[in-house]
Amino acid sequence: MTSTGDSMLTEYREVFLEELEEQLQVMDDEILKLEQAGSDEVVQSLFRAAHTLKGSSAVMGYEDMKQLTHHMEHLLDQVRSKKREVTSSLTDLLFKSLDCLKLLKSDIVQNVETTTDISNFVRELQLFAESPTESPEELPHHTEPTFPSFPELNLSMRLAVQEAQENGTNVFWIHVRISLDCLIKGARAYVIHSKLSEWGEVLLSSPELDSMDEQLSDSFTIVTFLYAGSHQSEDIHALVANLSDVAEVQVERVDIQKTEFRNAQDVQAVPIASEKSKQAGKAKSSPSIRVSVERLDHLMNLVGELVIDQTRIHQIERTQKRRLVDESVGELADIADHLSRIIGDLQESVMKARMLQIEQLFNRFPRMIRDLSRDLGKELELIMEGKDTELDRTLIEEIADPMIHLIRNALDHGLETPEKRKLAGKSPQGKLLIRATHEDNQVVICIEDDGAGIDPAKMKASALNKGVITQEEAELLSDKEAIELIFRPGFSTAQTVSDVSGRGVGMDIVRSHIEKINGLIDIQTKLGRGTRFQIKLPLTLAIIVGLLVKLQNQTFIIPMSNIAEIVRVTEDEIKNVQGRPVILIRHQVIPVVWLHDHLGINRGARREIGSKKTLPLVIVGSAEKRLALIVDDLIGNQEIVIKSLGSYLGKVDGIAGATILGNGGVALILEISALFD
Repeated sequence: MTSTGDSMLTEYREVFLEELEEQLQVMDDEILKLEQAGSDEVVQSLFRAAHTLKGSSAVMGYEDMKQLTHHMEHLLDQVRSKKREVTSSLTDLLFKSLDCLKLLKSDIVQNVETTTDISNFVRELQLFAESPTESPEELPHHTEPTFPSFPELNLSMRLAVQEAQENGTNVFWIHVRISLDCLIKGARAYVIHSKLSEWGEVLLSSPELDSMDEQLSDSFTIVTFLYAGSHQSEDIHALVANLSDVAEVQVERVDIQKTEFRNAQDVQAVPIASEKSKQAGKAKSSPSIRVSVERLDHLMNLVGELVIDQTRIHQIERTQKRRLVDESVGELADIADHLSRIIGDLQESVMKARMLQIEQLFNRFPRMIRDLSRDLGKELELIMEGKDTELDRTLIEEIADPMIHLIRNALDHGLETPEKRKLAGKSPQGKLLIRATHEDNQVVICIEDDGAGIDPAKMKASALNKGVITQEEAELLSDKEAIELIFRPGFSTAQTVSDVSGRGVGMDIVRSHIEKINGLIDIQTKLGRGTRFQIKLPLTLAIIVGLLVKLQNQTFIIPMSNIAEIVRVTEDEIKNVQGRPVILIRHQVIPVVWLHDHLGINRGARREIGSKKTLPLVIVGSAEKRLALIVDDLIGNQEIVIKSLGSYLGKVDGIAGATILGNGGVALILEISALFD
């Protein structure tokens, strides 16, 4: 019994944490909206999120979270009921409380005793809620609320009341005020509704049954029922008054002649009767289930094994076709083709299941940007586009840190202060654009600002002062190459190291991190106009398309995402510049590397066209940089499943992983970024 109880508790805890993550994100988004241009809908959404967390944390026994959300809910209710205006002090306090909730969540995730002290936050919320906001006559008094007027009845409800009275049934308006000490007032209202339904029939409730949870709060604790039954008013009063958390009851017989009602054109279905239609509406929505990440990863591994077997079957089919002339070989080819289509569809489906909208990542940025811009004294308009762009969940986690780094860099070094922008003839409010789009089989993420841009001259001067480059190298650098010095290790143009992005090192780490996940980063800038960083990422890290190349008797794989083009040249076309081999292709000088030398393999004999030896060149790229790799032979491209080298070999420089080929052999996958280093 104990193990079953523990497993159920763990299951409920996981459900609670999922809901907690969702509601904290809602609160983060809504507080930002409240600060920018608050509306009743935003306040209601915030109130609902706080109310939901208060109830669920109370059920799970997280007392601190329940207390904090209770006081947040009370403060938001003052805003909702127009007793308090939205001010910067209010939003700052809500943000601080939200940060505290996130700390409490961290304690719950780590399954440790709560170490976060909420007393200061609770005290601030209480003092703020008690502070006067309007003139004395408009201040909320601590008197008990009066009962509201009777709800209007539509024509059908009026006829139902009339029919009940004609049949000798008593019909009453029942006002119930729930105690302020009741933690979950909506649940208590449900209980009262259920009890009244046992004694008679509840024709109407105000607020409606489905919205009681949202509308009952510290300042609005009254629910009204239209009740029909055989009991007298005194009996009804006694029955309801004896229920838990009921502070006051008022029972009044319905006078149908005096009751206001809407005309026939405004007739709406009674809330109770509309339950079936609501259920039907819910049934039409697309069903979905939650699947653990581990199961998806396992499924992706199985699909990877199928891709390997598919490649092997095609290899066998080609081998048998050369050896035999038999109908069975043709059948094998048909089966191999059909299997390829099935595995392709399965692979696509599993990849889609692993995909998440990049909105999940983008939602982290507005709050961070808001805090940073305030700390730096900069005015900023944030624009986010392409939130619905989908990317593999693993890549979303991998790209988060580099993006945060680039955003902080744009805020700290890119965008100017309002005073400097005015002097430059710009709007005092800067713009930061974060955009994600699909482009072929890649996702392109842009981070663009309209700040001061990057000055190539300053880049060269800073690099010279730090000894990153020599005077001779500086004179040979183009503006584009000077700007790309920002990616050199240890390079920074900042005069002082700030708390925001002053890392001294950083942009080199960003680039290396992106290149490790087979991505590319490029930078474009205009002095005085702004800077744009562009990141290109593969859709997934699990299965990629690679080019198989031969070096002597060994097979290696170059990811197709890194290949710019493939050419064949003669040895005479390779020239030496300052002792280094280069080749001129379309007026671009590209360094040449013998892949054999890099991997410690003997160079093989060259093929000949006429009397001249030819070399296959695979030109790979990283941003604007190009490198020509000499290989012995080109085999072709195919889908490959990336396998790690395992803990025994660990990380090997220049090798991204390995894969199993169709013949059962193992081929190493090259890490192109290491070649540029």
